[in-house]
Amino acid sequence: MKKRISVLALASIFAAGSALASGWRIPEQSVDSTAKAGANVASASRADASYYNPANMSWMDDTWYLEVDATYIYLSEIDYEDARNPAFNSSSESENFFVPTGFAVSPLFGGFRFGFAVVAPYGLSKQWKDPYAKAVAEEFSLTVIEVNPTVSYKIGDMFSIAAGPRMLYADATVKSDASGLGVPLSRDMDDSTVEWGWNVAAAVKPIEPLNISATYRSHVDLDFEDNARLNLMGTKLTLSTDVSVPAPAVFTLAVAYDVLENLNVELGWDRTFWSEYDKLDFNFSPTVPGNPFEPPVEKNWDDSDAFRIGLTYALNDSLTLMGGFAFDNNPVPTETVSFELPDSDAFLYSLGAQYKINEKLEVGLGFLYDYKKTRTVKVTPTDRVYGEFTNASAILITAGLNYKF
Repeated sequence: MKKRISVLALASIFAAGSALASGWRIPEQSVDSTAKAGANVASASRADASYYNPANMSWMDDTWYLEVDATYIYLSEIDYEDARNPAFNSSSESENFFVPTGFAVSPLFGGFRFGFAVVAPYGLSKQWKDPYAKAVAEEFSLTVIEVNPTVSYKIGDMFSIAAGPRMLYADATVKSDASGLGVPLSRDMDDSTVEWGWNVAAAVKPIEPLNISATYRSHVDLDFEDNARLNLMGTKLTLSTDVSVPAPAVFTLAVAYDVLENLNVELGWDRTFWSEYDKLDFNFSPTVPGNPFEPPVEKNWDDSDAFRIGLTYALNDSLTLMGGFAFDNNPVPTETVSFELPDSDAFLYSLGAQYKINEKLEVGLGFLYDYKKTRTVKVTPTDRVYGEFTNASAILITAGLNYKF
């Protein structure tokens, strides 16, 4: 039995030695975005507009806006049930994270407004302790922090445009260990990098209750270069390595309309260009014959679409209620699903509120539940994954403070 497990694990690693995935996108970076399931582009009206739609800064009151938020993220265990042998069954670790974000919008300066955002738009974290999954993905984590200054300009009463540079700091850790299968094969890599991109936005208000907006965030390659500590069948080596993974471009189109004087509805569609992630190619130096982590790994991810609806209802002068729903289809084709990211289509449900303490100070709270569908992966029995992933979900709770002066 042990020998059979070891052979399958080795075959999996040789066939597709995946070391790092660029992770999933995290659209929810503020109270309003969490509370409206990411439908916070055309309807963005607080300081977080500096990130979600900087063109909307032109429509805001002529004063300073500041916002500080903190998001708690809970990732549930993911259960894997193998269709070949129950000895391959595995469960990932549940995980907890705390993510702070911040936003600012300036007053008008001759038709221009300036914004600033610090967010965490991409992230991946998955840990497996059971021997079979651990042989492929003991730990896969990617943290991306973005600093994004923006400037908007109002053209007449109907149009606004905006743009800005993006600085992305990325930190990645990759570990796998097949010793639990009786195979002396492991890897341990970690590195960080700073890369640059850009974003643009436009907003049109043909009539006062209607806002039509579009935003685009550029593709950024995250280029890592550091040492990798490998155990290749009992031979321990430290090799120089480099690899590049994408932080994909995102295009968003959204429409927000004041259905009633106190009720705004936003409909949004965004496309994340994950097709830029076609393969994962680690380059080791010096080259070691027979290194199973060296061959390029085909990923062939697809562009993914998300459809969102967000509601904002002003109950009275002090209390604003919000709710949202989204469907987000995953980019990972069945042929390349692996333990580092066993992704599946998701349904998102959210609600929240903002409470105005006085004319300057407002506090908010948002809650989101991300339910992921069961993912069945049965392509070829010799693949590393041949079974079913279940029970994947996430909970996000965002608290925030808004201040105007």
